[in-house]
Amino acid sequence: MTYAFPPGGLPGQDVMPDGKAVFTTAYAFIPANTMRDIVTSYLPGWTGTRVWIIARPLSGFAETFAQYAVEVAPSGGSDAPEPDAGAQATILVASGQMRLTIDGRTHDLTAGGYAYLPAGSTWALTNPGKTPLQFHWIRKRYSPAPGIDNPTAFVTSDQATAINWMPGTDKWGTTRFVDPTDLRHDMHMNIVTFRPGGLIPFAETHVMEHGLYVLQGTARYLLNTDWVEVGPGDFMWLRAFCPQACVATGSEDFRYLLYKDVNRHVSLTL
Repeated sequence: MTYAFPPGGLPGQDVMPDGKAVFTTAYAFIPANTMRDIVTSYLPGWTGTRVWIIARPLSGFAETFAQYAVEVAPSGGSDAPEPDAGAQATILVASGQMRLTIDGRTHDLTAGGYAYLPAGSTWALTNPGKTPLQFHWIRKRYSPAPGIDNPTAFVTSDQATAINWMPGTDKWGTTRFVDPTDLRHDMHMNIVTFRPGGLIPFAETHVMEHGLYVLQGTARYLLNTDWVEVGPGDFMWLRAFCPQACVATGSEDFRYLLYKDVNRHVSLTL
């Protein structure tokens, strides 16, 4: 299994700026080759770190989450990574070594390592290795619900979590790090897998917003009315009710990191 990450760098002056990046009222498609050094950000409270911010709440578009790709140099990191006490987070390590401390407990993660960090938790992160640490980070403001306990922190990995295959097929499945019926959680960050030839056999149209970061493989992906060729490092950003479907192509598994908001009533105010 591989875990794609922005390529960085900068194309030469012999490369024309033609590209497939698209921003529409229904979706955005941000190809990997747009995620270069000059579009990175630097964050207060972090050392030796640069960030590709590839999704943020936008009024009238997707409003519930932010998604980062984070690169931390050896010995870099943060003792106070989250400035918003109401924000929860999920992390997936793409490469390198991560030392993650949550409420006083330390965990060492490598590629495929996964962590859930509840709102209000005290956590810190550093790179103890000799090569850059690269990871994906999703942030969402937690929405408490009456009579429902707040979720607790946990650490696991892609390798330790089974794929749940869809009924009647072993070509389309989801690595679910949280039980879908656990109402404490108002967001999921899963990994979706299609074996070669696998597909979504209908156009999904639903209330959940999505961030889809392609980790491995290739596919044709339906975004609203457009079929788009996607591959490692490409990002798809879908607002609620944007139709979507997928047909895996190529000879290896097609896998993407999927964010969605779940398990809460819809607000009746704008």
